[in-house]
Amino acid sequence: MKIGVLGATGMIGHHTAVAVLERGHELRVIHRKNSNLSVLKDLAFESAEADLYDQAAMEKAFSGLDAIIHCAAYYPVKPLPLKEDVRLARLQMNTFLSACEANSQLNKIVYTGGSIALPKNSDGALGTETLIYTNPPAQKNAYLQVKYEMDKIARERASSILPIVIGIPAMCLGEYDYGPSTGQIIVEVANESLPAYLEGNRNVVYAGDAGRGLVLAAEKGRIGERYLITGTNISMSELVPKIASLAGVVPPKRILPLNAAKIIASLVSVKQSMFGGPSPKLSKTAVAIMGLGQFLDGGKAERELGYSPSNTLDETLERTLLWFKKEGYLSSKEMGHHD
Repeated sequence: MKIGVLGATGMIGHHTAVAVLERGHELRVIHRKNSNLSVLKDLAFESAEADLYDQAAMEKAFSGLDAIIHCAAYYPVKPLPLKEDVRLARLQMNTFLSACEANSQLNKIVYTGGSIALPKNSDGALGTETLIYTNPPAQKNAYLQVKYEMDKIARERASSILPIVIGIPAMCLGEYDYGPSTGQIIVEVANESLPAYLEGNRNVVYAGDAGRGLVLAAEKGRIGERYLITGTNISMSELVPKIASLAGVVPPKRILPLNAAKIIASLVSVKQSMFGGPSPKLSKTAVAIMGLGQFLDGGKAERELGYSPSNTLDETLERTLLWFKKEGYLSSKEMGHHD
């Protein structure tokens, strides 16, 4: 197949692009005008330029593709009114799908969703693909609301005309996290710059496994279905000390209560919207992700896609730490187990 990847310069997109080639497909990277394609220099690909709000450019970029994997969905980066975030997310998603609709040769459209779009299982059991909000989430967090909206659009518009499959990677850690995004926790713990952390339940997956899972969804996924692409279920109170041990540092001792974290994040968000500056370490998005996290069941992807993680949690953390070290994100101390 010839597979197009949107968002290939990001962590999940980069690993997805690698997996496209490893599974014997041709790769087309669809990117914005100012994307830094040099980070993909080791990959063999053709490229096409298109902005996610430009339907005509996307229609042209998607021409001749058999499948598309969308790893560049809307993400609230700077503080905006919630209605504006939701409007932009809907506009971007619907423009993308309209461009897909104009390319009737597409056999599969994989939308990369977020596990935050799944409400918590009320009985405390593992989260599965069947969990759906019957009404919009009560919590007015931008990240939660846009992920809910885009998941809803993908499910509702999936058809023989729009062969959409939803791949939902768990918390991804791995190489190519230039932001860093989810890898921020690794960097902060390893540099001993994290004074406290939020408790919560997570499922952690190596980003390379997540990318492979998304390609498997393009190959074998059923139209209109969601697939959780998972790794290891672990609480933050277990994960943070594990990261510290592998990095050879002392873990932070303080655990921040969720309600306190929400208040701090709101105050920091107001300050950023008024005075600008870099994105805060404790953002509303981070608080929402931790507060709404849950352990996940990846059985459906295993049964239907043949997916299973190839990296253990320790291997995932070690690979991520080594990459951050190589790229200069970590202090110069040698990594090793802390006694």
